[in-house]
Amino acid sequence: MELMGKTRIAIIDRQKCIKEKCGYICMKVCPGVRMGEETVVVDADGYPVISEVLCTGCGICPKKCPVDCITIINLATEMQAPIFQYAINAFRLYGLPLPQNGVVGLIGKNGIGKSTALKLMAGQLQPNFAEFGESRPLREICRRLPPELQNHFRMLSDRKLKISAKPQNIHKIPEAFKGKARELLEKNDERKAAAEATKLFGLERILDKDVGELSGGELQRLAIAAAYCKDAQLYYFDEPAAYLDIKQRLSAAHALKKLSEERSVVVVEHDLAIFDYLSDYVHIFYGQENAYGVVSGVKSARAGINEYLEGFLTDENVRFRDHKIEFSCASAPQAKAQARFSYPSLSKSYPRFSFRCEPGSIMEGEIIGILGENALGKSVFLRMIAGAEKPDNAEVLSLLRVSYKPQHVKAEGEEEVRSLLGKEGLDAFILEQARRRLAINSLMDKKISSLSGGELQRVAIALALSKEADLYLFDEPSAFLDIEQRLEFASLLQSAISGTKKCAFVIDHDLVLLDAISSRMVVFQGEPGKEGAAFAPCEKREGMNRFLRSVGITLRRDKDSKRPRINKPGSALDREQKEAGEYYYSFQAG
Repeated sequence: MELMGKTRIAIIDRQKCIKEKCGYICMKVCPGVRMGEETVVVDADGYPVISEVLCTGCGICPKKCPVDCITIINLATEMQAPIFQYAINAFRLYGLPLPQNGVVGLIGKNGIGKSTALKLMAGQLQPNFAEFGESRPLREICRRLPPELQNHFRMLSDRKLKISAKPQNIHKIPEAFKGKARELLEKNDERKAAAEATKLFGLERILDKDVGELSGGELQRLAIAAAYCKDAQLYYFDEPAAYLDIKQRLSAAHALKKLSEERSVVVVEHDLAIFDYLSDYVHIFYGQENAYGVVSGVKSARAGINEYLEGFLTDENVRFRDHKIEFSCASAPQAKAQARFSYPSLSKSYPRFSFRCEPGSIMEGEIIGILGENALGKSVFLRMIAGAEKPDNAEVLSLLRVSYKPQHVKAEGEEEVRSLLGKEGLDAFILEQARRRLAINSLMDKKISSLSGGELQRVAIALALSKEADLYLFDEPSAFLDIEQRLEFASLLQSAISGTKKCAFVIDHDLVLLDAISSRMVVFQGEPGKEGAAFAPCEKREGMNRFLRSVGITLRRDKDSKRPRINKPGSALDREQKEAGEYYYSFQAG
């Protein structure tokens, strides 16, 4: 591909731009415009357009823009022409991943081009090399691609490459298909694998439900199964673990690993433990969110994940992050202070479900992780602790102030994020930390109703964490967050709770997150959808061992990054840890 003659990228977020209202201040302050150059012009739709060739990268217009909708990125070196760019002054992607025999994992932050890459590789988008207004035959496009990608797109052009894709946004499925879950599965059953998929993904109870009535987890498992049943050479799965509990994530991972023995599989996933377990090879996506993304060369799974955490690509000699993501071998400290909050044995009965829990307490400065399958009553437990739901057998008595981030966050109303986070009763220091570390500053002028799932989750976390409270309750905070955002949340929560009289309960299905934040665990067991029971809080090692034994996996620590890793079933270390009864990571490296 030819080299571009420009060394910067200009992005304008048209959803935030107020053009006429601000009087095109970007044009007024631009030195190039003042010198008579067309560095900034107005297009037919009335939006400003910045010439990336004429722009000098002075940085004045981003600073003067009243709604922070302009991003100017000065590149260290010239880059090749992008494979794809959505529009002028819009996101562009440099490079594409290459499918291999086995599972290829795509790792990177949200908004960095992973889903765009899947759409390009699946033929849903066509490479345009940042040239707009012209449509070219795919054969012509192939000639401009790197040699390693030409064969893929040539086969795509000749219809010799059949692709099955599980999309990221599964909630659009009920809009496209009206009928029973069984009918959707049968419609896609080109490999005569519906019976196998039903068992692998636990669909027995939902087959006769209407697709529009399915929960997020049920719809996710059905979507994975439908893609699994298609007869294709290449399979794409975009965030398959979303909405699933740990047991369901492991079942899906086992199935996709088995599928990869015969077909090529590409996966995007933010659960680091599941991503590591699934992947044979890795492509790292880096750049700047919502501006541009660059795809690294292919790497082995372990090396690729560790380079991503390090923030440095060895083969490319590129540092893309100014810090590395670190994991500590030490367990999160258990609070030694007095009990901050105690609750009695609780029970709650519904027409088709019953729940009970043993009595327990949480200490000052403590974070307790909550583990268990879906539909066992974890959210019911948290709502009773919060006072949002009344137990059948007792009262939860507390004078503590409670901040509760529910499982499902609603994007309703026309209120702006700035207004929501500007209300009284918030800790200014923690709010500022959350705004900066969760990248919320760029969302301040957006309406709540316009936020994506990940943006809404980050705002909800910042709001809950910055409230003046004694007890903080977080229900699945990792949903829709990328790996870095999850670990930023873990660090923020620890800094807000540690060494104070505050305390927190956290429900989540990300083992890496819970391992990082928890001093003790509450483990849930039972029959999903029928009855659930919660043990009293116990030491983290005891709780992890109890839970991991129930799902049949063992954890180890990576020798370099120290991140938790799932042992391969039947491996020497897996057998050794199970025989010793130590399902939670031993300190042996690997």
